[in-house]
Amino acid sequence: MTKIHFSEIQTESKIVKAADLQIELPSTPVEYYRHGWQSWSLAAWTDPNPLPVQKPAIFHPLQVDVETVYESNPNGSWLGAAEFTDGNVLLLGALATDATVILDQNQLSGRSDAGDIEWFMAFGQEQVVFEEYVEELGIRFGTIKKNDAPRVWCSWYSLYHAIDEPALHKIFDELTDLPFEVLQVDDGWQMDIGDWEANKKFPSGMVALAEKIKSTGRRAGLWLAPLIATKTSRLFHDHPDWFLRDERGRFVSAGFNWGQPLYALDTTHPDVTSWLVALMKQVRAWGFDYLKLDFLYAGALKGKRHVDMPREAVYRESLRLMREAMGADAFFLTCGTPILPALGLCDAMRVGPDVGADWEKHRDAVLFYNFAIPGTRNAIRTVVNRLWLKPLLHIDPDVVYFESMENSLTFEQKTLLQNLALVCEFKATSDLPQWMTKDEYEHLRSYLNTNPEIRQAGRYIFEIDGRRVDFTSATQLPETAKGLSALWGAFLGWLGDFHFVLRIFKMLDDRTLRKRRASL
Repeated sequence: MTKIHFSEIQTESKIVKAADLQIELPSTPVEYYRHGWQSWSLAAWTDPNPLPVQKPAIFHPLQVDVETVYESNPNGSWLGAAEFTDGNVLLLGALATDATVILDQNQLSGRSDAGDIEWFMAFGQEQVVFEEYVEELGIRFGTIKKNDAPRVWCSWYSLYHAIDEPALHKIFDELTDLPFEVLQVDDGWQMDIGDWEANKKFPSGMVALAEKIKSTGRRAGLWLAPLIATKTSRLFHDHPDWFLRDERGRFVSAGFNWGQPLYALDTTHPDVTSWLVALMKQVRAWGFDYLKLDFLYAGALKGKRHVDMPREAVYRESLRLMREAMGADAFFLTCGTPILPALGLCDAMRVGPDVGADWEKHRDAVLFYNFAIPGTRNAIRTVVNRLWLKPLLHIDPDVVYFESMENSLTFEQKTLLQNLALVCEFKATSDLPQWMTKDEYEHLRSYLNTNPEIRQAGRYIFEIDGRRVDFTSATQLPETAKGLSALWGAFLGWLGDFHFVLRIFKMLDDRTLRKRRASL
């Protein structure tokens, strides 16, 4: 254990090489910055106390780092920062993958799972120390050449997986006069999760779908999740030896979605590597050059691999191979990704959980204390606490909403989300023209064409063309549930760990989705 005295970093930043190190703080901090593992994991400034373990546990593999979720002290992946009564901040950040930072009262500790690594330490004003950390990360991980991010329409938040060829063709034609550069096809086109071929809803095939998009003058975008598979997929059935297992030989859980357990590919297996490279080349051959790869955390789950390597280093290597296979001219967006291992390898990164047509649900926020579940407040909270990543790559805050037909957000809440996307300089929506009023449609057009001046005036305060915008209202965490409310939350969390319960909820969601689809 390498011990660092606070006085050593009080006047200038410091880089130390160690497997484990500890900084003795001058006092217990008033706030602590905890940084979640992947896109959807909570990143927030909170009081320096442990947070309740979020529920249901079945979602831990796809929402948090399962290796630290039960750590009793406040912690985060790769970095942590302590704020003191004078407003100054001490930041401890890894300059390599496979690292955790833990706060234990007045001690800030860094722990590496990959032996000796470099650690960055700095004390001072928050914006300054984060900027210095970002500079060091850029040196080691690389940065991307940042041209303007494309303006994107995606199918997910309007139709979810209920897409088909006729519906998308109709929508593409109706979007003709809006200034989108990319039309992105999301989940619902594939045979199964793991079987990345056009299903029967797309009888003309993927080449024809890409050609239809390009005929409108836009780039063709496609969603896929190449590092996971469901048990029903042909991939899982034909190649069970390709999947990650634990020390007992059981398949490692990658969470639960699509009404099924998810499993993670072992990307160190040479046949998996060849398959991933071929898949990226196939998608490009179809004609898609905007690729959104999702559920990528699966590549960094702990397990017994064909080649024994630190799990995040393994994941970074898989991204490198896929990036190389898709070509430098492709626009590569990562989602559900561990943050640091993806730096320098993708053009853009989702930096918060999915938005939703609701601001916040009492069940998720209070009873489950789960801030990775889709919801607009959850998305804004984590994104605004990851804006420090902006110098390294394009940061994706997810889509914004304008229509009110299928949306419960207030005008003020939608405006706050729109303002955040302006700060991020990444504009995307899923709104359908036929669901928007004439005013909403013109508002969207004007929004897509605006290019405001942005200035940060405080932790959560920005000036957008001189207009003051404060995101503070979205960042606070609720009080923890107590008494009967806590018991009710524990019961619901327990219930949510059963597959049959989640399948019932999926059936209800699918019924609602069919009604939405019928409105087209």
